[in-house]
Amino acid sequence: MKQPSLLDQPKLQSQKNCPSCGHSHLTSFYQVQQVPIHSCLMLPTQQAAIEFPKGDIDLGFCPHCGFITNLAYDPELAAYAPNYEDQQSFSPTFNQFALDLANHLIERYDLHHKQIVEIGCSKGDFLLLLCELGNNYGIGIDPSAVPGRVQSAAADRVRFFAEYYSERHSEYVGDLICCRHTLEHIYDVSDLLKTVRRSIGNRLDTAIFFEIPDTIRILKELAFEDIYYEHCSYFTPGSLARLFRSCGFEVTDLYRAYADQYLLIEARPVASPSDLIHPQEETLEQLTQELQHFLYRIQTYLSSWKQHLNQLKQQGKRVVIWGSGSKCVSFLTTLGATDQIEYIVDINPYRHGRFIPGLGKEIMSPQFLQAYQPDQVIVMNPIYSNEIQQMLNQMNVATDVVPLSIDQKFQSSI
Repeated sequence: MKQPSLLDQPKLQSQKNCPSCGHSHLTSFYQVQQVPIHSCLMLPTQQAAIEFPKGDIDLGFCPHCGFITNLAYDPELAAYAPNYEDQQSFSPTFNQFALDLANHLIERYDLHHKQIVEIGCSKGDFLLLLCELGNNYGIGIDPSAVPGRVQSAAADRVRFFAEYYSERHSEYVGDLICCRHTLEHIYDVSDLLKTVRRSIGNRLDTAIFFEIPDTIRILKELAFEDIYYEHCSYFTPGSLARLFRSCGFEVTDLYRAYADQYLLIEARPVASPSDLIHPQEETLEQLTQELQHFLYRIQTYLSSWKQHLNQLKQQGKRVVIWGSGSKCVSFLTTLGATDQIEYIVDINPYRHGRFIPGLGKEIMSPQFLQAYQPDQVIVMNPIYSNEIQQMLNQMNVATDVVPLSIDQKFQSSI
């Protein structure tokens, strides 16, 4: 069988330019039709969830800068609001990561009695943590912010704006500007970075920290569950660094964390363009190879998961998904597996009794499994497997725990 090539894929019309570098002629390479436009908006009824608006995914690759974007994305459909439930701080594993990261930033940038601005702060967990540990002051900007949701000793030193970041927030600069898992939700990524740079002006001692999913891992591990509508922008170390340099920053550090799922960048504003290349940056040729790898293997991998779920269904097995966030929505919609899975479990109490957009599946608490006694639990994020197994043991739930990853079970088929 001839290996598919990016060169064989249809080119987008030139009027659709790369949101990162402005280059035209992006190459389409991966499509999924009719997926929910949001994954973490919690719906009150099954009917509302089933009727939730849908859109298409058509990933396009920029051969000039390496940026990947959803060519079918419509920014007008974005509707982030307080019922957008992406809080991860109910997990001990995630909390330890956040604590270690906060201590790293505080130590590296001497964040004591300083001002911190977080773009896309969600419910404020990380910003409040930075302010607690360093006696800092914070400004959090996010349309889904819910002041008071997170109890903190630093609450009186943090101000939240439940709105989108824009030029009107340029007065809030501070000693650190951080942005975690927000840039991938922004279509015009260059515009956002340039807005941040303009707000800083000549205050060149301002530290910059961004955190996003790493697309190299998605391509290598065929992690289709990390491709969904509201993630319209996909970065690799190289494309992320190129964007920052083009917007007036110098990259001071570039690294991966959280089992290499996350890509983290630290930067500083500069008066003249920087040409400093970080060792973690891949070349465009290397990225093209990873894209070829993904393109060649992804359909076989999807077929192996479909076959696995269908076999379990035919055998009358009770299968539960653990993790009701975006990975779950993408996993089920990409595979078209709406009938094979009956229940979704999550530890976030604000999700319990709510319904998943586009699918209409009710989200249950882990305690539900004590009565249900599933035959298999598919874990959407392998990094949580140990803590999930511990919870299952404590509840006396004996089941097969399968992390969502390319493991021995599926290697032979791809």
